[in-house]
Amino acid sequence: MILITGASGQIGVDLADELVARHGPDTVLVTDLRMPEKLRPNRVYDVLDVTYMESVEKIIQQHSIHTIYHLAGILSATGERYPELAWNVNVNGVRNVLEAARRFECRVFWPSSIAVFGPTTPKVSTPQSTVTEPGTMYGVTKVTGELLCKFHTTHHDLDVRSVRFPGIISHAAPPGGGTTDWAVDMFFQAVRHRHYTCFVTENTRLPMMYMPDAVKSVLDLMEADGDRITIRTSYNLTAFSFTAGELAAAIQTHIPDFSVDYQPDFRQDIADSWPESIDDHHARDEWDWQPEYDLDAMVQDMLHHVRIRIEKEAAEAAIDSDLND
Repeated sequence: MILITGASGQIGVDLADELVARHGPDTVLVTDLRMPEKLRPNRVYDVLDVTYMESVEKIIQQHSIHTIYHLAGILSATGERYPELAWNVNVNGVRNVLEAARRFECRVFWPSSIAVFGPTTPKVSTPQSTVTEPGTMYGVTKVTGELLCKFHTTHHDLDVRSVRFPGIISHAAPPGGGTTDWAVDMFFQAVRHRHYTCFVTENTRLPMMYMPDAVKSVLDLMEADGDRITIRTSYNLTAFSFTAGELAAAIQTHIPDFSVDYQPDFRQDIADSWPESIDDHHARDEWDWQPEYDLDAMVQDMLHHVRIRIEKEAAEAAIDSDLND
C-alpha cells in the first residue's frame, strides 16, 4: 500500500487523486494530524503524527506500506512564527519516516524547497550545487532534511527521492502558510472581490509551478530508473518565474476590472532571500522532467477551476442555510 503523510495539504490533495486514479482506491492510505471535515469517496483514511516514531512504524506495519510520500511539514511563513514546531515536524518527522522506511524497506519521496537557498546563493539560474545558507527556519529544516536523505541513501541503501519545489499554485487546497501564498490567493480574490492586497511588492519575482506539473514531477521522479538518479539530496526543479505584477496583469486579461495594491509584510524579507529563477537541467537530463504549463496556460486553467470551486461553495452554503432555517 502507498502512504501519504500530510495528505490534507497543498500537494497531498492532488497527489492522492492521481495515485488513486492510477492504482485504485484501496492502494492509497491518506493521513494527516486529523481527519478532514469532508471525506472523499474512494479513500482510505487514518490519523498520523509523524513526530512520533511509534505511530509511523505502527501504520507502516498495519497497512503493509511499500512506498511513502512524506508531505507532512510546516511551511515557511508559519515556520518563522513557530520555529520549534517547524524543527520538530520538519526534521524529526522526516527522520522518523526515513528510519522507519529503512527498517521496513519502503521507498520514499520527500519534498524539499527553494527555501534551502539564501542571500548568498546566486539568484538567477540558481545551480544545482551551490551555497545553501538559508535565512529561515523553514530553509534550515529543508537543508537538514536533504542531508538526512543523502545519508540514508549512502549508508543504508534507502531509495529516497526528492525535488526542491518552487512556489506551488493550486486551486484544490487553500494557502497553507507559505511565502508564495500570494500567487494562489490572488486568483480567489480576483474572482470573489475583483481586488487583492498583495503581501509582496509588485516586482517580487519567484520561481513557480502549477500543481498538475508538481504532481507530474513527483510521479515522474518516482517512476524513473534508479540508475539514472544521481542526486540524493534534492533536485532543482522549476517551470517558470514571474513577478506579482506580471501575475496580476495575466489575470487582468481575463478579468479586466481586477486591481491589486501592494503592502509588503514580513514575508517580503523571505521572498527577497530566495532565487528569481532556477537551473533544473539535471532533472531534465536525468529523468526527463518537462513541465506542461506556462504562465498563460496556468492562469486560464486556474481561473476556470477557481470559479467552479467558488460557485460550488456558494451552492453548499445556500443549502446549509436552508437546512438551518
